[in-house]
Amino acid sequence: MAVIDTLLSQMLDKGGSDLHLTVGLPPKIRTSGNLVPLTDTPVTPEKMAVLLEEICPPARWKQFLEKKDLDLAHEIPGLARFRGNYLYNHWGMAAVFRQIPSKIMTFDELKLPQSLKKLCDLQEGLVVVTGPTGSGKSTTLAAMIDYINATSARHIITIEDPIEFVHKNQKSVIVHREVGEHTESFAAALKGAMRHDPDILLLGEMRELETIKLALSCASMGMLVFGTLHTNNAPKTIDRIINAFPADEQNQVRVMLSGCLAGVVAQLLCKRVPKGRCAVHEILLRHEALPNTIRSGQIANIRGLIESGGADGMITMDQSLQARVADGSIDAKEAYMKAANKALFAHALKPGDLDGAH
Repeated sequence: MAVIDTLLSQMLDKGGSDLHLTVGLPPKIRTSGNLVPLTDTPVTPEKMAVLLEEICPPARWKQFLEKKDLDLAHEIPGLARFRGNYLYNHWGMAAVFRQIPSKIMTFDELKLPQSLKKLCDLQEGLVVVTGPTGSGKSTTLAAMIDYINATSARHIITIEDPIEFVHKNQKSVIVHREVGEHTESFAAALKGAMRHDPDILLLGEMRELETIKLALSCASMGMLVFGTLHTNNAPKTIDRIINAFPADEQNQVRVMLSGCLAGVVAQLLCKRVPKGRCAVHEILLRHEALPNTIRSGQIANIRGLIESGGADGMITMDQSLQARVADGSIDAKEAYMKAANKALFAHALKPGDLDGAH
């Protein structure tokens, strides 16, 4: 058993989701949103190198020493899988490990909005699941792929860095490819995927310009493409995709995106009452006015489209927060901190709620 497995096991025993390792500090875990020390002993530079190298294949370790960054998956057989990120900071090597639940949670277990099933039933188009790091995007996407896998016969290719959730074939055939292990880059894997006759592509991240460009091409060619971005809402997501391109290509991208964007799901995690986390969503679905809104660059009007599309299953983040406050899942202070329109929740705050808040 690797030395780091002891720390990861202790983290799981304490109900933690992430393990943070930094030279000079004790190992810390994230539990219910807060970072707490796991032990009292600071990690030395020598101990850090041993912890990280022991579970890393030699070729990937060499890559980390050269590039100073590395993503990898690690498994404790019979217990759990983890997504690890190795990095260098001011004090030397550091790492963060996040637990990947071994069981893929279903739509119903996650209490996901039913309107997301509409996106799973599509035959083509680009669906972007977005939110800050650690907001549960991967978990939501895994549930959506699981739903497709259980209900329809499709050929699904996932391209991830690293592979997180491993799906067993049910009605669909699912091929998992890991960047760095099975292919050299997202772009190379995407180019290959175009020739592998997929119905659905899942992209772990749409980081580089070339990846975004290829994702748009695949969606325009009649495939259903799921991708993730780090933005907080639907309008910002559309802006981010367009602004990733040089100015002289942006008009062309608007036209392309207006033709293939099938939906945006923005997700945030809130502190649940009394403990735990609960997800809130902003959902933009296809709407007859959406293509023209994107083509003409009137991104600010998208908020209005979502607000008026409630009957179709669309919802704004603030409406989602209001629903969670109303059913007692989260308190008004948490909703206020996450809301775009804070006035909606200001009246429900208790005295002292905002002391020390930013």
